[in-house]
Amino acid sequence: MLTGLSKSLLASAALFIAGPALGDGIPTFDVTFPEINAPQIELGQLLFYDPILSGNKSVSCATCHHPNFNTTDGVSLGVGDGGIGLGPDRKIDTNNAPEHRIPRNAPALFNLGASEFTSFFHDGRLEIDATRASGIRTPLGAEMEAGFANLLSAQTMFPVLSAAEMAGHYSENDVARAVRMGVLTGPGGAWDILAKRVENIPEYRAKFTPLIGAETPVHFTDISDAIAAFVDFEWRAVNSPFDQFLRNGTALSAQASAGMALFYGDAGCGDCHAGLFQTDHDFHAIAMPQIGPGKAAGFESHQRDVGRMGVTGNLMDAYAFRTPSLRNVAHTGPYGHAGAYSDLEDAIRHHLDPVAALKNYDPTFATLPAGFGSDDFGVLGNTDDQDAIAVANSLAPSSLNADEMREIIAFLNALTDQASLKGALGIPASVPSGLPIDQ
Repeated sequence: MLTGLSKSLLASAALFIAGPALGDGIPTFDVTFPEINAPQIELGQLLFYDPILSGNKSVSCATCHHPNFNTTDGVSLGVGDGGIGLGPDRKIDTNNAPEHRIPRNAPALFNLGASEFTSFFHDGRLEIDATRASGIRTPLGAEMEAGFANLLSAQTMFPVLSAAEMAGHYSENDVARAVRMGVLTGPGGAWDILAKRVENIPEYRAKFTPLIGAETPVHFTDISDAIAAFVDFEWRAVNSPFDQFLRNGTALSAQASAGMALFYGDAGCGDCHAGLFQTDHDFHAIAMPQIGPGKAAGFESHQRDVGRMGVTGNLMDAYAFRTPSLRNVAHTGPYGHAGAYSDLEDAIRHHLDPVAALKNYDPTFATLPAGFGSDDFGVLGNTDDQDAIAVANSLAPSSLNADEMREIIAFLNALTDQASLKGALGIPASVPSGLPIDQ
């Protein structure tokens, strides 16, 4: 009998066929994903939805990357630890209120296992680096880089160490205490605490044994490798109408076809949104509004998020953020590094005149859970901050008439792989820890 995973494997096997060269900037269907390890994927599914990996055992990876919201949380800036509920309905837990919102928008998870993804996060602070012994680079240092199967696995180290996302604040739990003391790796470190939590659950230990051996203790990298294998397999979005056009010439609608010609032609979208997944994997300053606390030095009263410059220290990278993939983009708003635009058309219009859009930004464009507010629009209300963001802009003004806007949006909708939105395996009914999961 075929399991859900084996059926998914059979259904997807026929998709990975390179199509013909099309020219004019239109990519070919050419993608490489990791090899499939079914037991590891099924284990990763459980870990992804299990709150056991958060300090207070109340937040899972799925809290901010849920299939109900197409692998995001449906809000501009989310609430991790200290919240109750899911998506736009998530509220502050008055018994454990967090200090502030998560500072950046939760990105979608589609196709992240593909080999072309060589950096992660809006500022690319985790990236492939052949000069490092581990092959990766992170600002957390060399001791944090070893042992991961791939870059996607390494990505999982960040949320579990973040007070606002999963770890919790101050000394309210053992993980939060370790993070606050800077003890992240090694015996008694945050990773070690989490790994032991998982290993002490018999069902998890039994599932790890075929992967790492009966005598090998579970390490955090074993957990992260399993989660990465699941994310890679679960959300491969490679069967949209656009993919079918690339693979075998199946025609797009007339409106979407016109939009594709604009996208890769006169509108210039494909200059940055290049390649099969519509990203050049580079960083650009386009005067995108910052809302929320920003990701910057904690001693600042309000925090301008300088993006890539915070990683490189290069002034030329000020306010530059990575070009997001546009797969399933019609279903993964809000948009921008801080989720400034909830509506896709508003986000497109920002690109037509970024500086003017920044100066005239309407806070109602955002979708923010209730409970904060004091620092949500501090940067936008500061003339010096706005001017600094505007000066860094590198995107020249352009124009689209009403028909062209509709055509571009039709093409962006043609990037939707409907089956991928909910994932190949879906949400498990329960997890080995016995903790409640977000359904």
